[in-house]
Amino acid sequence: MSKSSANTDNTKSIPDVTDDSFRHWHLSRDQDNIIYARLDREGERVNSLSRAVLEEFEQIVILAEKEKPKGLVLMSGKTTGFAFGADVKEFEGFSSADKVSNEISRVHGMFTRLEKLPCTTVAAIEGYCLGGGLEMSLACDYRIAKDVPSTRLGFPEVQLGIFPGFGGSARSVHTMGGMKAMELMLTTRQISARAARSVQLVDEVIGRHEELIWAARRAIMAGKKSRKPGLVARLSNFWPARKLLAAQMRKQTQKKARPDHYPAPYRLIDTWERFGGNRNKMLQEEARAVGELMVSPTAEGLRRTFHLMERLKAEGKGTEFDVRHVHVIGAGTMGGDIAAWCVLRGMDVSLQDREMKYIEPALKRAEKLFRKKLRDTHKVKAALARLRPDVDANLVPRADVVIEAIFENAEAKQELFKSIEPRLKDGAVLATNTSAIPLETLARSLVNPSRLIGLHFFNPVPKMPLVEVVYGPDTDSGYRQKGAAFCQQISRFPLPVKSTPGFLVNRVLAPYMMTALQLHQEGVPAEVLDAAAEAFGMPMGPVELADTVGLDVCLMVTEVLQEGASKESQSPQENFIQALVDDGKLGKKSGEGIYVWENDKPVKRGVAAENHNLAELSEKLIGAYIKECEAALSEGVVADADLLDAGMIFGTGFAPFRGGPMHYLENRDRQPKVADSAHSTNIKNDNTSDAEAEAATKPNAGQEKQTSD
Repeated sequence: MSKSSANTDNTKSIPDVTDDSFRHWHLSRDQDNIIYARLDREGERVNSLSRAVLEEFEQIVILAEKEKPKGLVLMSGKTTGFAFGADVKEFEGFSSADKVSNEISRVHGMFTRLEKLPCTTVAAIEGYCLGGGLEMSLACDYRIAKDVPSTRLGFPEVQLGIFPGFGGSARSVHTMGGMKAMELMLTTRQISARAARSVQLVDEVIGRHEELIWAARRAIMAGKKSRKPGLVARLSNFWPARKLLAAQMRKQTQKKARPDHYPAPYRLIDTWERFGGNRNKMLQEEARAVGELMVSPTAEGLRRTFHLMERLKAEGKGTEFDVRHVHVIGAGTMGGDIAAWCVLRGMDVSLQDREMKYIEPALKRAEKLFRKKLRDTHKVKAALARLRPDVDANLVPRADVVIEAIFENAEAKQELFKSIEPRLKDGAVLATNTSAIPLETLARSLVNPSRLIGLHFFNPVPKMPLVEVVYGPDTDSGYRQKGAAFCQQISRFPLPVKSTPGFLVNRVLAPYMMTALQLHQEGVPAEVLDAAAEAFGMPMGPVELADTVGLDVCLMVTEVLQEGASKESQSPQENFIQALVDDGKLGKKSGEGIYVWENDKPVKRGVAAENHNLAELSEKLIGAYIKECEAALSEGVVADADLLDAGMIFGTGFAPFRGGPMHYLENRDRQPKVADSAHSTNIKNDNTSDAEAEAATKPNAGQEKQTSD
């Protein structure tokens, strides 16, 4: 790569550095002897700190030690951001904790040498600056960030089963103060340039029309350095404060993640509590602790979850399909929320139902969502203007995607498709949000069945990241790819699924929930069954899940999966659900099902759980779940085990730290065990599974409740 593209009018090439000296960094020097090092990792769309990138960085530091320039500026040569952190792919090469710790210590040495350079060092940040990239910037004297929407700073490492290991945990607590730094690392939040300035993570913020290179040059010419944090922030690192704050941090973290499932945040808290007052000791402990965490089964499972997410993100890439207008038919909870979410992603949406009175509640829910997400009156008004009621379906011919989301009745859906098909424009996708009905059944009324796909969203739509892109025997591959591309445009993970009853997610969940109900009828309290599943790592138990889905929906899915079976052949579990449904006890949505619901949470009684073996119960529940996964895989419902694992993690919240059901099956001897006894299990009138789900994996794994209409 040529360095000339990175130069400005006032820069010249550095002496003794040829064009091919570095593959991943581009160097230039201006007339005031300031070196500008731009990271532009070769062959990659985004920057990450691979071993090769770090080795070249070390050579740049050595060069600066020898050349003694006026200053050194670290910045990006890509538009996508400064650096997304360490290269996760390279994490897989380690099996020894000591080897990981040694590699970390080597990087510590590089960053310490950067920190000790006699010249002024500046990190100039635009776009993403995460993980290792942020840790590198913390070793600079001064940090400048550009105030643009794409600039985001944070430490995502806990999501991968570790914590910041390139000096980030030790440097951040002394840069920002222990309380603010620990909050940022434990929550894995990504913050804006202005927010970063407010907590002293960066020292200066420039406007979107200013140039980083000139801001960095001004800082070096003025010899600027980061200010020390305020007195309160500094006091938070003193021993008495650390002890008190660490106790509170553990308490808050326990609401979100169990230590037996996700040890990294607790190890971070322990490290800071013990060594937060001594940076050198904390660096040493950081290297040791992260090395041990890196080779743990939990970190392995979470890295696999990350890679599975990246695979789903690749589905639909390269397909030319620019969706501007979406038409949704059915303004119920699912249809209305799909419409609102598409508006949030910048699309024009028309929403159809039989009468305006059915659309109005969806508009109110949409406005509430817009206010929560957009937080700006003008933006909310603009979003509402893009969501148009369309009782008479006048806007169907404009739509690039038409999504049917009416009630689960094959004949009703067929009649609707018959009326809609002649009005579709060329190339438009016709999609159904059916939960379980095979596409070939619904396509019988179509003249051209090749354009019909399934886009099976999960509830709640704004929180669930997965969409099953269902294809039938007649589906044209081009429309299937368009469906995946549409999912990418609305920030959802597309999972290609063959059309079979229940598709993948609901097919697996049905026997899982029915097994739980069978055990419940045999005398196991619902609270204990849910506790057993949560002890395994599920975000919520199967009984609570059935209530959340809706017992009527559970019954419908079961009937679809057992199409042709007579009422007389219903199982005792189905009869049990049928009796509740007939009595109007549908679950969460009616206020009562198996549980009574108050304030959107199930009332869980304190029960005597000591007589129940959680390990055995979880084995029975997860055994039914995995057995159905194996059957679906053998029938080719998804292409391979990786896609199945991805679907079950992001669609049902299967314990992300276990890496998916198939991965768990192959590696169960190395996986964390479920405790036999329920003595230590907290079974009470409380529900912490939502919070666990939220924090457990933020590779946006869909651990919120899996429900479908």
